[in-house]
Amino acid sequence: MRVLITAPYHESGLKALEQQFGEVVYRSWKPNGRAYNETEIGELLRSTGAEALITEHDHVTEQVIRSVPKLQFIGVCRGTPSNVAVATATELGIPVFYTPARNAQAVAEMFISNVTMLLRNTLPGIDWLQGRQWQAGAHDSYLHFKGNELAGKTIGMVGFGAIGQLIARLLRPYPCPVLFFDPYVKHHEEHCRPGSLEEVFSTADIVSVHLPVTAETRDMIDGRLLKMMKKDAIFVNTARAAVVKRQDLLEVLEAKAIRGAVLDVFDNEPPDALDYRIIDLSHVIATPHIAGATFEVEDHHVEIMNRALLQWYAGGNRQVAELANKELLKAHFQ
Repeated sequence: MRVLITAPYHESGLKALEQQFGEVVYRSWKPNGRAYNETEIGELLRSTGAEALITEHDHVTEQVIRSVPKLQFIGVCRGTPSNVAVATATELGIPVFYTPARNAQAVAEMFISNVTMLLRNTLPGIDWLQGRQWQAGAHDSYLHFKGNELAGKTIGMVGFGAIGQLIARLLRPYPCPVLFFDPYVKHHEEHCRPGSLEEVFSTADIVSVHLPVTAETRDMIDGRLLKMMKKDAIFVNTARAAVVKRQDLLEVLEAKAIRGAVLDVFDNEPPDALDYRIIDLSHVIATPHIAGATFEVEDHHVEIMNRALLQWYAGGNRQVAELANKELLKAHFQ
């Protein structure tokens, strides 16, 4: 089998796939500075004679998949295979593998660092220092920028999957009790407890969102919930902007009804004028969708993808956790 790989992949990962499948064609999207569009990825698949694809951000549409009738599998090096027409692949009996939690460590570390910076007034302190405002004998910095410790704060998680659970484990030594809303999670560590959505928003000191975008979650977090937050609470979203009603968040922040927000995702990327009204607020720490952007994330996705593919093809395991379209098992693999 000839496998086209456009996702970033290290040398040992490529060699492992070559040993399993016979031939690997590596054409990372990175030298282009952008993902391959529908036309480009389709032409690349056909010109290389690829029988399988491992992608990251490329536009693998229905048209692309149908244009390569011999496609054996699609691997997507992302937390969700949102750039791939999974329904079409399922219809055609093509397994789609993905790499959930590839960026869990990166997001968890950035959660801790940015929440801590907001609690400790780090950025205003840096601006004050660089503004040459430190006067001889003055204790202004000690008085004006005194903040709070993360230890002891109740962390509210909306969605408690791999990233939320990793954050909870990392926060255990602080210690920080964790309250989470996730109807799909049945087992958890002893310092974590489930609660209603309303309880999370009304009682947590820090509310952090870890939701995918689905019909159920889109605009789930609205003004009703945001206005339940304590005045000194912090709102964090490193997941997807579409799960939060942007106008409602802006109103709560502009009214200073909560202490502040840590945001890594926005309704428009690049941001529009309304996004920038949120980003420019002094009590918001905003980053340009980089919570999951580390060099190590690429190592993680290679490890996860290769493990899944080897289990499926070398081990004959049809219960691979990283199979995105499990419904295909009943129709094509019984």
